[in-house]
Amino acid sequence: MSLVALLKKYWRRKKIDLVLTISGVLIVVLISIMAITAPLIAPYNPYVSVDKALLPPSSDHPMGTDNLGRDIYSRVIYGSRIVLTVVLASTLVSMVIGSILGLVSGYFGGIIDRVMSVIMDSIYAFPGLILAIAVAAMLGPGIINSVVSISVVYIPTYFRMIRGHVLSVKSRLYVEAARALGAPDLTIMTKYVLPNVVVTIPVIFSMNVADAVLTEAALSFLGLGVPAPIPDWGFDLKNGQRNLLAGYWWPSIWPGVFIILLALGFSLLGEGLNELTGEGSRR
Repeated sequence: MSLVALLKKYWRRKKIDLVLTISGVLIVVLISIMAITAPLIAPYNPYVSVDKALLPPSSDHPMGTDNLGRDIYSRVIYGSRIVLTVVLASTLVSMVIGSILGLVSGYFGGIIDRVMSVIMDSIYAFPGLILAIAVAAMLGPGIINSVVSISVVYIPTYFRMIRGHVLSVKSRLYVEAARALGAPDLTIMTKYVLPNVVVTIPVIFSMNVADAVLTEAALSFLGLGVPAPIPDWGFDLKNGQRNLLAGYWWPSIWPGVFIILLALGFSLLGEGLNELTGEGSRR
């Protein structure tokens, strides 16, 4: 294959990666704008009955009404606030805790590293959704409890990633030089080690948020996540599913569509960043 053909193939692949990344960004940005402007664009109060139950989509109710007569369009809009709050908060908490533990464990090594590694490997061995369900079942429904339940799942991901990078970075000459000059451990970790190990975090964060969207929906669907009557896509999906066999498809289809869209948006963003940067790994 000629050099020109190779360059064309490379450029074509890069354009595809860029298109995927931009598509992910657009989906995430649009849903985020919807969540931020919910009080301005939602035509009805999502908590109260505004019309007859199970009305099909119409000009008054673009997505129809649910079994309690609430406007589904308004509940989908307000539900985006809850979903984004839970998944972003849980992923951010797991990122901070996992990164700190991974940094400390990898830098100091010894018994600290062995104990932490055993604990994190034990948590990592559990299927993520099963672990989240188990924690949520112990804590009970609630927004804060949902954040905690999902956070536990992803802490080992950041721990393993940061620890692995720290083990390779801490033996480099500039780190050894800083240690020889008497720099405190905290200074070495934050100034010389951490900046060199955080490059993969944006990719992992995006992918984890995509997974967290599905986990959050599953918890709410099972009655272990956000409690009623708070607008939530997972809960509304379950609520609408009860009437699906009777021919009322709209109460469940719209929450399901937005769950898929948001997860797809973050997934495309993460995959695009992974390809464009050449960094990233998977859980």
